[in-house]
Amino acid sequence: MGGAHMQIGEVATRTELSLRTIRHYEETGLVAPSARSRGGFRLYTEADVARLMVIRRMKPLGFSLDEMRDLLEAVDRLDAEQGPTAQERDVLLERVRSYERSASEQVAKLRVQLARAEEFAQTLRTRLDRDGATED
Repeated sequence: MGGAHMQIGEVATRTELSLRTIRHYEETGLVAPSARSRGGFRLYTEADVARLMVIRRMKPLGFSLDEMRDLLEAVDRLDAEQGPTAQERDVLLERVRSYERSASEQVAKLRVQLARAEEFAQTLRTRLDRDGATED
């Protein structure tokens, strides 16, 4: 996990998450700073940023904090230096597959919602164009 450490402000900028949100994820055990500075500031690595990005991507798909934690634990175990046994690996991969299926289903639902929203906006634009009420 080498490399430079970043303070929470830089991590917030890179992940587009607020400081408050990052601290909340730390309080709930989803992410932990890799180190602390001599002054007590939280220090994060690229791996920590990647973990926060997973969380950020799961949130709009409706995954709960417990589901986020479960997926991250499965991935952590798969990536551990002392990897899982073959049987444990199969179980962990099935957990990851389950989250992938859920994410794909949610993406499909969001595509339908987006298409409906775009149709609605187009209906309004057509109405405004027809009535000559467009703005330039």
